[in-house]
Amino acid sequence: MKMRVGLGFLLFFCLSKLVLTAQDTKLSALDNLKAEMYRLQDDPDFQHAIWGFCVLDVKKDSVVAEYNSGVGLVPASSLKVVTTAAALSILGENYRFETKIQYDGVFDTINGVIYGNLYIKGNGDPTLGSKYFLKEKDTVAVAWKWARELQSKGIHKIEGSVIADPLIYDSNTIPETWIWGDLGNYYGAGAGGLNYRDNLYSVFFQSGNDGDSVKITKMNPSIPRLRLYNYVKAAGTKDNAYIYGAPYDDFHFVTGSIPAHRNDFQVDGAMPDPAYYCAYEVDSVLRRNGIQILGKPCNLRDLRLGNKDEKKHRTVIFSEYSPRLADIVWWTNKKSVNLFAESIMKILAVRRTGYGSEGAGTDAIVSFWNGKGVDLKGFYMNDGCGLSRWNSITPRQFTSILRVISKDPSFKAFYKSLPEYNSTMVAKGGYITRVRSYTGYATKKNGDLLAFSLIANNYDGSPVDAKKKLEKLLDLIALME
Repeated sequence: MKMRVGLGFLLFFCLSKLVLTAQDTKLSALDNLKAEMYRLQDDPDFQHAIWGFCVLDVKKDSVVAEYNSGVGLVPASSLKVVTTAAALSILGENYRFETKIQYDGVFDTINGVIYGNLYIKGNGDPTLGSKYFLKEKDTVAVAWKWARELQSKGIHKIEGSVIADPLIYDSNTIPETWIWGDLGNYYGAGAGGLNYRDNLYSVFFQSGNDGDSVKITKMNPSIPRLRLYNYVKAAGTKDNAYIYGAPYDDFHFVTGSIPAHRNDFQVDGAMPDPAYYCAYEVDSVLRRNGIQILGKPCNLRDLRLGNKDEKKHRTVIFSEYSPRLADIVWWTNKKSVNLFAESIMKILAVRRTGYGSEGAGTDAIVSFWNGKGVDLKGFYMNDGCGLSRWNSITPRQFTSILRVISKDPSFKAFYKSLPEYNSTMVAKGGYITRVRSYTGYATKKNGDLLAFSLIANNYDGSPVDAKKKLEKLLDLIALME
């Protein structure tokens, strides 16, 4: 008798569900989404993984679907949305970094002589000489632009040196939780107070047969004092070469492999001292433009270490302003530029404490979101870009942050910075070894927004397979009404 009642109830439930499904497409989309979540739980590639998921109706501030939404996970580059959204709200989308060209001593305007030093006073601008803002081939490089500006002021001679001053930010440009395997590579370029040319240099290789050593043909730009030790072989079909080296270290080495029979194969590395290189290049360009300089270019950090900085009064000659913060954020999220995110985070520290340290930057961001009412229990932030594996955030916290920023005056600029996933979705993705994440918005047919976050850590299988399986969930979010 009990069995008959159970079967009858089950039949009634199934028929009722079919009627509801036919009448309510919202339920159908949600059912399909939940079914895919259950399939992912049983997938062999995710048996040893930890993953979490949250979909939030922004207008209603209510969770639509979730799985492990309160579990703290390593987010990779999706963390950039936490940094960039906070910065746009705090600083405003029209904020610009200011780099000052200064001198100490006396400027003899009659004879065009500076009896002192020329300073490049950085304020953390990550866009000086950046490839992302060189829109035309004939764009004047910033060093040449400054040379013309100094010539227009009548300067013909500098009795001292061209000195880079990056000390608005901590001299330790790399977060302490980044791993050695990332340092020296293009994505491991840290943020200093004076950044230049994306803090990168390129190494070009020529390769022969499989298994043979390859030859370095050139570097661009050529970094003074830097010595490269080359252990790269020809093998495989992809770029598998890595540059190792710490900040301020003049000895970098390259290992791994590049494809065989290639000419001018490019591998990008992180400059050991971008501030010094900026002073070096400006010095070289000024000399080429006929300005006599008696001293050698240097980094003020080195003078301080040698107790040679006399801390003289300086006078500003002119200032160089960055593009708008909204434009910098656009590139930060669209191209996932770690340097930009780190610089943005540190300028928030300067705004809060007067000094751009990593810790003060993360504290400023955490304080901001706490002040907006986001529950940050279990949230740990150790950099601004997501490269650190010490970061931890829950999918629910991500969606809460997305809901809060959607009410902010800067929301339009923030939304535009997120990469398009499809015609109705934008999402900032993230990837480091065994980590894949997506955080963004889906637009329903009525124009309302769904905020979503999907993070997976320590999955088995290939990154490509994990990407395909996780993105099935995103595709189903896009069908929700």
